[in-house]
Amino acid sequence: MREELQPRHILAINQSPEVLELFKALLEDEGYRITVRPVVDKDLAAIQALAPDLIVLDYMWDDEDSGWSFLQLLKMHPATQAIPVIVCTGAVDRVEALKPHLDRMGVRVVLKPFNLEDLLDAIAIAIAIALDVAETALAETDQG
Repeated sequence: MREELQPRHILAINQSPEVLELFKALLEDEGYRITVRPVVDKDLAAIQALAPDLIVLDYMWDDEDSGWSFLQLLKMHPATQAIPVIVCTGAVDRVEALKPHLDRMGVRVVLKPFNLEDLLDAIAIAIAIALDVAETALAETDQG
C-alpha cells in the first residue's frame, strides 16, 4: 500500500529545458515529486520503471504526429495505460477535433497559455479519478 506521506510523482515531458525547469520548480513548490524528460523517446519500460502517478505531456513538437502517437502508445500499453495524462497544448483546433477520443482515453487537456491554478486543478482531478478507479478495481478483485 502506498504511504500517504510520500509525494505524488509527476513525469513532465517537454522539448524546452526552460519549461521543464519551470514545471519542476512550480510543482515541487506544490509538494509534488517531479521527473523531467526533454524528449519523447517512447521508452515505455523506462516510464513504467519511473512509476509516475501522472504524466504532463507537452504537445508542440516539430513532428506533430509524434506527440499523439506517443499518447496512443501510453494508453494502449498495459503497463502505462492506467497512468493519467494531461496534455498541455496550444493546438486548440486539433484538441477540439480529438476531444471525443481524448475523453474516451481519460486524457485531460490544459490549453496554453495557462495559469498555474489551471494545471494544478487538472493534476488534482486526474490523480483523484485514477485513485478512485484503482480503489474500485481493487474492491471488485477482493469480491471476486
